Amino acid sequence: MPHYPKIPPRLSRIFTNNPAFFVTFCTHRRWKVLATNSVHLAFVKFAVEACEKHNIAVGRYVIMPDHLHLFVCGPNDLMVGNWVGMLKQFLAKAIEHKRITDSIWQRGFFDHLLRSDESYAQKWNYVRENPVRAGLVTKAEDWPYSGEIIMIDRV
Repeated sequence: MPHYPKIPPRLSRIFTNNPAFFVTFCTHRRWKVLATNSVHLAFVKFAVEACEKHNIAVGRYVIMPDHLHLFVCGPNDLMVGNWVGMLKQFLAKAIEHKRITDSIWQRGFFDHLLRSDESYAQKWNYVRENPVRAGLVTKAEDWPYSGEIIMIDRV
């Protein structure tokens, strides 16, 4: 079985400068344990430290009760899977339901490489309305577990 590089060579020619990704990951069995102040504060802390220490920018995000959406941009060699794994470990420590004995996270995650400013805007418009579609708030801007850490400018 041949070994393929993690990023096809053509992408390095097309996306030469700090690719941005749309990332989603979920809790195991869709447990509703994420939309809390402690998880939100831990997420912001992790994102700020990622920027300061590793030049990884977390842009807009929405923390739902059982999943999280975010936009992240980093160095060309950003290993998204490793970074998401560290984020999951960090957030697990902030989850208030200590009675959970199984794994907190669903295995894996979804990521999508953003190719244009339009793609970022379209994804964000969909994601920011998640709390409204779920019946948690009547207006997206009322959801307390969303925001933007660093403005990711996609041109």
